[in-house]
Amino acid sequence: MSEPWANDWGLSHATVLARSFQHWLRRDLVPGLTEPRALAGALFHAPFVLVSHGTQTDPVLNYGNRAALALWEMPWAELIRTPSRLTAEPIAREERARLLAEVTANGHIANYAGVRISKTGRRFRIQHAIVWNLRDETGGHYGQAAMFDHWDFV
Repeated sequence: MSEPWANDWGLSHATVLARSFQHWLRRDLVPGLTEPRALAGALFHAPFVLVSHGTQTDPVLNYGNRAALALWEMPWAELIRTPSRLTAEPIAREERARLLAEVTANGHIANYAGVRISKTGRRFRIQHAIVWNLRDETGGHYGQAAMFDHWDFV
């Protein structure tokens, strides 16, 4: 089985992640990488957590890099079927919904912090997260992504 990021969709999605990040934050997600396969590999194996979801009414995760899979304690096939709201405890879902509405309205937010929960119930507080809107090649809404490299188990 090939790497989950190495198919046509994964290579295209890596480009969307990077292009959208650059659009909103005016800096590169992975400096110096633009070739799709190199970019996709670097994002999947990055030391930071990177996740994204689609545009459904109840958005479903469609991407998680290796660090995200480990933190949420689930394999790729399960992660990409998970409604993103389930990454937060029920008590934190209202706050998470407010965050996503703010991102939708403003394009991105930086320095977000909040508590999330893994598949096994392990709670962790993320810090210094960046959340941004994803845009397709025509500028249409494509979903949202988040990245962070600071978390503590609580």
